Order: sequence, then C-alpha cells, then structure tokens
Amino acid sequence: MYSTQENYVWDKHFSVLPLVIRRPPTIICYICGREYGTMSISIHEPQCLKKWHNENNLLPKEFRRPEPKKPEVRNIAAKGYYDLDGINETDWTSAQSQLVPCDNCGRTFLPDRLAVHQRSCKPKQAK
Repeated sequence: MYSTQENYVWDKHFSVLPLVIRRPPTIICYICGREYGTMSISIHEPQCLKKWHNENNLLPKEFRRPEPKKPEVRNIAAKGYYDLDGINETDWTSAQSQLVPCDNCGRTFLPDRLAVHQRSCKPKQAK
C-alpha cells in the first residue's frame, strides 16, 4: 500500500481498494444495552446501576423488576483473552431481559417507558 486519499488506498498495482477503518473494541452494558469502550465500561456500569435503581423505585410496584445480575465473564484459556463477542452477546441478552411486555400489544419496553406507551396503546377489540 503506497498512497491514501480520503477513504481509498492504492496498492502497488495501482488498484483502488477501500480503506478499512477498524472500530475500537466495545462492550455492551448488561443493564441498558448501550455500547461503551473497554476502558469506560467500568465507570459506566456502577452509574447505570444506580440510575436503574432510582428509576425502578419510582415505578408502581407491579412494574418493578429485580436487580439485573451481571453475566459471568469466562476467560478462554486456550486463546488467553476474553471473547468480546461472547461477552457482548450475554450482556445484550441480559439487557433485553430487563424489558417489560405491554399487556395489550405484547411489545417490550424499558419499565419507565411502558407507562408512556400504555397511555396510547388500546386493547384490541373482539369482533
């Protein structure tokens, strides 16, 4: 690879190749489901859990959920590093399990958003 211009790279045969931009590794928060950098996730999680408790305590008792549990992190000994894809998959599943289904339509929402949704969601009329 000899030269770059904007989003393309020219190789030694003067072929134009798209420039591959690697994203930094991220980890999904097991509480909210958002992506954070590997260095900032340890800062985010305690704050997110605190926010989760505050919001959960404001909900009516029938909508309150048990505290989300952090999924177990498994080190892949043969490779000697953490499997970020595996961690992200379990964290995403954990975040999705925090969603509450609407009794009328079955869609899932964060508990604090369910009350807003239910104001406009009407039960289906029997024909």
